[in-house]
Order: sequence, then structure tokens, then C-alpha cells
Amino acid sequence: MATIAQAIRMALHTGEEKLGVKDIFGEDVGPPLGGVFTCTQGLKTTWNAPLDERGIVGMAIGLAMAGNRPVAEIQFVDYIFNTIDLLKIAGNTHWCTAGDIEVPLVIMTPVGSGIHGSIYHSHSFDAIATHMPGWKVVLPSTPKDVYGMLISSIKDPNPVMFMYPKALIRIQGEEKIPGEPEDPKELSRMIDAPVGDRSQWKPLWPTISDFEIPIGKAKITNDGTQLTVITYGRHVPICTKIAKELSLEGFSIEVIDLRTLLPWDKEAVFESVQKTGRVLVVNEDTEVTNFGEHIIRSIIDQCFYHLTCAPKLLAGVNTPGIGLAQVLEMEQVPQEKHIKLAILELLQTDA
Repeated sequence: MATIAQAIRMALHTGEEKLGVKDIFGEDVGPPLGGVFTCTQGLKTTWNAPLDERGIVGMAIGLAMAGNRPVAEIQFVDYIFNTIDLLKIAGNTHWCTAGDIEVPLVIMTPVGSGIHGSIYHSHSFDAIATHMPGWKVVLPSTPKDVYGMLISSIKDPNPVMFMYPKALIRIQGEEKIPGEPEDPKELSRMIDAPVGDRSQWKPLWPTISDFEIPIGKAKITNDGTQLTVITYGRHVPICTKIAKELSLEGFSIEVIDLRTLLPWDKEAVFESVQKTGRVLVVNEDTEVTNFGEHIIRSIIDQCFYHLTCAPKLLAGVNTPGIGLAQVLEMEQVPQEKHIKLAILELLQTDA
């Protein structure tokens, strides 16, 4: 099965060949490196931008307004904060021009902790991204979802913030992207650049079937009737693993992978909450003005009389960054032990 890095590469190749993508750019995105996480190796339209995030975003906006479909990478989301005013312009242009100007661009950036990146390489961007009207905000957690949702993001007529979790970039998926080889080693031989001299290397791209996943649709990764866990990104496999383990002890926990934060799948969430009556929202962004608070407020507005107890948010602690020491990171961001404890506490709580 493909990794997230390979899924991004294959989706961008499809973008180049079939969807009109002519510019894939950012810091170290082009040859010889092909991205700090190797997500752009072997692509035809990649080029290296200066170390200037404002220049990258500004160039993407200009290209999109001129009718192109650029994909611009911010190497780590930690360095996107000085572009907020430009992101606001990208988001409001279609509205400000009464629909006359579309801005079909994708900003692609890895987010979150889990690689021991300390204060400058561990940020989340969930809440801030969702506070920019005019943007769609995507954060898938599996290679198949990454591929399908990046295709949808490229096709979208207006800006999409395409985020993916740093901690999962090298993890092989459990679902095959339609058309990828059965053997992961074969896929690696085809599209992973060799170590050393790459001047003569060219990838052999697999033929991927027409496949996309619509923006705005959540996915249930574990069915249940006693409690709904709503999450996305890095925490999806963790929450799913806990739910499956607790099922062996007689508990029934539904896990929803939102996949899209804007627009988020309210129908799927409300249907699940009305069934289970208990809610836990899990993410790693800081707990103050967390996107999970918005989800909980919406659940209270729409599902109040279905709730058995108060919904709970489990999020990152409200500190300016993530500590370098592993022991600090493990306590600043929800880990398996924290999530399991929160689930068990909710299951034992009555109104």
C-alpha cells in the first residue's frame, strides 16, 4: 500500500497530466530533493521557490487569478503564519468580485506534532485555517483519502488548504488507491527516487483509475452505539485502535474521521450523536478557541435532547509551542492513554 508521500506524488502527477496543473512549487519542492518529505519527487512541473512564504502564497494567488491551477507548498505549517493577510485575500476574492474572479489554488502543508520537531516544526493550524472564510480546509489521515481529496482540491474553483499530518507521512495505508501496484515494493521501485545521483532517473507512474473523494464528507472508521469520537488527522488511527480494543471489553464506540474541516460533515456527526448520546472531540491543536469547540457548540444546538452527558473536548495544552523533549511532547498533545481515559470517563458519566 502507498504512503501519504507517495499518494501526494501520484495525485500531483494526475494533476499535471489531466487537470491542468502547470506549477507545483515551494521551498525545495523541485529537483533534486523533491520536497523535504519527498512528496514532489519525479514531477514535471515542480520548481524551487525562494525561502519566502509570502512570496510563495502571493505567486500562487497571482497564478490562480490568471487562470492557472497552482499547487504551492509551505514546507512546514509553522511558517504559514506570516501569510495570513494574503490567505485572507485569496479567500475573499470570489466573494468580493461577486463571483467574477475564481482563485483555484491549493496550499499544501504538513501539520502537527509527532516528529519531535519542537517549537518550530510541531504547530497545528486547524482553528486558524477554519477562521478564514472562502477557504475549504482539508485534513485527511490515510494515503487513499489523501490521493482522492487532493484530486478534489485541485479541481475546486477556489482556494483549498490541504493539510496532512507529519507523523503519518511514512505510514503505509490499509486501503489501496485504485490502480496502484499490489506490492508496495513495486510501487517504491516505480516512483521513489534513488539515493544519490538522480540526474538520469525518471519515475514510472502507475495508471490510477479516475478516483476522487468529495470535500465535505466524513468517514466512519469504527461503528458504535455508546459514544461518538470525532477526530481527524494524526488522531484517527489512534482513536480507531482504541475503539477496536475497547470493543473486546464490551464497549461500542463510533469513530468519525471528519477529513474536511470546512465544510465539515454535520449530517454524519449529528446522526452519530443522536444514536450514541455521548461525544468526545479529539485533536492536537491548542485547547483555547479550538475547532472542536465549534463542533461541540453545533452539537449542543442541534442534538441537545439526545445527549446523555456533556460533550468533552480533548485537545493540546495551551502552550506557545511543543517541547523538544519527548516527555514534554507526550504530555502536551493527546496520546493513546489520554484518549482512552477520556473515553472511559464519558462512558461512565450520566446526565
